Amino acid sequence: MCRHLGYLGPARSVGDVLTAGTSSLMQQSWAPRDMRGGGTVNADGFGAAWWTDGGVGHYRNPMPIWTDPAVTDTLTSVRSTAVLAAIRSATVGMPVDRSACAPFVAGTFAFSHNGVVTGWPHSVAALAADVPTVDLLRLAAPTDAAALWTVLQHRLGRQEPGEALTGLVRDVDAAAPGSRLNLLLSDGRTLWATAVHHALSVRVDGESAVVASEPTDDDPSWRAVPDRSIVTAAVGALEVTPLDR
Repeated sequence: MCRHLGYLGPARSVGDVLTAGTSSLMQQSWAPRDMRGGGTVNADGFGAAWWTDGGVGHYRNPMPIWTDPAVTDTLTSVRSTAVLAAIRSATVGMPVDRSACAPFVAGTFAFSHNGVVTGWPHSVAALAADVPTVDLLRLAAPTDAAALWTVLQHRLGRQEPGEALTGLVRDVDAAAPGSRLNLLLSDGRTLWATAVHHALSVRVDGESAVVASEPTDDDPSWRAVPDRSIVTAAVGALEVTPLDR
């Protein structure tokens, strides 16, 4: 159910982030190594967000990533020290269009969700009770991922990112047991991610930090994230904490 990746480090092209490695995000669109919960092809769109001095840039396309020449043309000309990217395998019954493709962007944040919320939408309807009605009416797409993003944005207004993400996952997990909740959030300086019933790996050193649904290459420094964990990563810094602590 989808794949995503967050990168922090030396400036590189967005196209390179999408295509570099023996198991790049593009490669994972048709040949993922560690899909869980059904599906083998992530062909229902893709997107990337990147940070510059001018703010957050954003590109999304509902077509398979391998069909879009912008990946190896336009996006190779865009360089950034921070990139968040995703490829999509749409849940049955949810729309396949640009508005439903991650990353979702607002302010300085970009967000992606790998997985599915069980019992959607009824199971998590109560979680939207604290969100202003006008924000719900602006829902980016009628999908579980877009709804999680709307709820998370509201919480980010009063909580630190790690706290907001942890609380959201705990609440959704309680309301919709069995949901697969790999969430990825960044402000261009830090990566926050959760692993709940879905694969997640990290690679952090003194030069870069990468959080991904699965390793993009065979580098032995990749580290598998235990299930039911939250990751906080930056260049040279990594914290992996149990969600149930």
